[in-house]
Amino acid sequence: MKKSVLALLAATALLAALPAQATKQAQERRDARDVRQDTRQESRDAKQECREGVVGNADCRQEHRDNKQEGRDKARDIKY
Repeated sequence: MKKSVLALLAATALLAALPAQATKQAQERRDARDVRQDTRQESRDAKQECREGVVGNADCRQEHRDNKQEGRDKARDIKY
């Protein structure tokens, strides 16, 4: 009898923790998505400024790629 009551209490405690974990993961996903979206816009702006400058197109593309990769890395750090 005591074992079944303890098992029931343990199961209840574990089930109560699941929604909190899901909420935390959802918040981390949203934060990571926001970072990626912000990075995309900043990268577009930087690329536009680069194209207006004297720098070659290949350098602008590489800078754009590097900016996007940095944003992905930041988002990955937030999410995982």
